[in-house]
Amino acid sequence: MSDQQYPHQYPQGYPQHPLPPQQSYDAYGSHDHGAYDPYGGRPAPGQVPGGSDGHRVPHGPSASQGVPQDVRRGAASLPPQYPGPGPLPPEPSGPAVGAAATAAATAPAPAAGAPSPAAHRTGDPIIAPGLLPAALTAVLAVLLAAGAQFPRPVTTVAVVLLQAVTAAGWYRLNGMWPARQGIALAFLGGVTADIALLTAGAEHAPAALVGTLGVWTVLVLTLQLRNHSSPDERLYALTAGVASTALAVLAAGHLAAEPDAVTAGALAVAAATLARALPLPGPVSLCAALLAGAGAGIGAGEFTSLGAPGAVLGLAAGVCALIGLRVASYDFPSRFVHMTAGVALPLTAAVPAVYLLGRALA
Repeated sequence: MSDQQYPHQYPQGYPQHPLPPQQSYDAYGSHDHGAYDPYGGRPAPGQVPGGSDGHRVPHGPSASQGVPQDVRRGAASLPPQYPGPGPLPPEPSGPAVGAAATAAATAPAPAAGAPSPAAHRTGDPIIAPGLLPAALTAVLAVLLAAGAQFPRPVTTVAVVLLQAVTAAGWYRLNGMWPARQGIALAFLGGVTADIALLTAGAEHAPAALVGTLGVWTVLVLTLQLRNHSSPDERLYALTAGVASTALAVLAAGHLAAEPDAVTAGALAVAAATLARALPLPGPVSLCAALLAGAGAGIGAGEFTSLGAPGAVLGLAAGVCALIGLRVASYDFPSRFVHMTAGVALPLTAAVPAVYLLGRALA
């Protein structure tokens, strides 16, 4: 076959396609007008790289005439291949390449395993639960206040509901969900404390609560022995499980407190939580919540045996409720967190004030 039929001949092993035009190399900043060879360097204009037959290849705009556009695109997109020793293509130069190299050198390297900047959440992590969780807290508080005036088994219904919401809310507040085994274990610890209190009586309440908490702490440790996660994750799960169990057992203290103190304290928590949820400035909202708690304590004391000292109990219960709200607010917007921890923690945190002041004022 004559050279007129096949003007472009390539050494053996080279892909059989036309060479890309000159413009594909000029985009990288080269000012050499010779043909660009992606396989063995950049030879003199028109010279076939590595060829021994002396054929010359035309260069310039005429080199791509008559070649289909899709073929030229395919040839230009092929990666460089170097079949053997020979001169390597020179590094691209020019203003664009220099700027790109400078930007790549100055860009900070991300740490191994670090999330991308877009994955970081921004904003204030303290977001109050709002009016709807406060209303649910008030409903649960009224149920507890009314049940306290009946025999203790009736009060237990409201306490068990409070313990269930507390156990689930603490796990969700710590970002651990679903954690069915941990939540179930913490809830069962609270129910066991209820049974112990109903069996032993209110006079043995501290021993019943501490004993239940000790046994359930051992059970939480046993549960974590089956956890095959990293040591940090196991420690985090252990602390969350023990804290959730402690809060569920603490909620059982409503059964050990004086019934009138439970009524006054629950109504004070309801009033303080609703007042705190109103759209008021920060200091004004805080003062309004404390005044509402004290006022609810006074009102409850008028209908119970507490009398005027009910204001002290109401004020203390309101302070504890605000602490519980603050803890439940330490999260980004999450309806589930606010509907569990935001509902339960104000009532659970008020147990020490209700129990201690109720016995002191009775």
